[in-house]
Formats: sequence, C-alpha cells, structure tokens
Amino acid sequence: MVYVKRIVLDVLKPHQPNALEFSQTIAKVGDNYRVHLIVLEMDENTESVQIEITGNSIDFDAIHSAIKDLGGSLHSIDEVEVQSEVEAE
Repeated sequence: MVYVKRIVLDVLKPHQPNALEFSQTIAKVGDNYRVHLIVLEMDENTESVQIEITGNSIDFDAIHSAIKDLGGSLHSIDEVEVQSEVEAE
C-alpha cells in the first residue's frame, strides 16, 4: 500500500472563512493532520493560498471536498510526498 504523507496545494479561496477557520476545517478531515497555510495574494474577493498538509495517510479526495465545501477552488497540486509500506509475509 502507498500512503500520502505530505501534499502542497495551490488554492483560491474567498475571504470568508478566514485562513484560521479554513485551516482548522481541513485539519479536521483526517486523524493527526497538520496544516500550514500561507496567504500568497489577496484581491477584492479572494485569496490565493498555499496549503501544506502532513499526516500518516492523507485522504486527498476528502481534502478536495472540504476545500470545495468552503468555497475554495484547487488550482494545482504543487508537491507530494508518498511512502510505500512493505507488507509482512
């Protein structure tokens, strides 16, 4: 099995929810997720943010759904770190 351990996303989000609420909601999607959000640009209605998520087994589909539910739009996956697990025989 292969696990996603770290992913960096480029996201466009509305001003509300704010960066703290946005990060907290994404962190609640999985067990033991750590979320680091950086606001890169702001305009009148939106913010471009970079979101780094680390965890033992990141569920990308659930994170993508949470971003959409918060009114955000995923622009790109900028970095990914995965790890394979050797199965015991």
